[in-house]
Amino acid sequence: MGRMRHEITERAYRLALSLVTMRGDPWFSEMVQREVLRQLVRAGTSVSANLEEATGAQTKADFVAKVTIAKKEALELQYWIRLAEGASIIQAAEARALGREALAVGQVISAIARKARHSSNREPFDPVRSDGQG
Repeated sequence: MGRMRHEITERAYRLALSLVTMRGDPWFSEMVQREVLRQLVRAGTSVSANLEEATGAQTKADFVAKVTIAKKEALELQYWIRLAEGASIIQAAEARALGREALAVGQVISAIARKARHSSNREPFDPVRSDGQG
């Protein structure tokens, strides 16, 4: 990621963190906690759901599209984990464990997407075997 892109990503994260921590009243805190946790669960379950859809892909392009969405959701999940920790919605130990697993899953998904994108169109399409395990 380029320096400018990294800087704007960090700036946007700090803005989001400022927003979710700007008020300490119980109503606001509860609303923020519910929304962040909802997004965290949504992104985390979407990774798995898109991988499941990829296994039923009818074409290579469909498979690549679903796997790419799963990869993007894994990145979004990492964001929500980071925001939840920064806003003290989840504990640091939970965030580290979830963050490590989200990163590892995202890396495997990236490798699957890369392999599928660059495989020959002459190879038979088998979404179950597109992970290189067979």
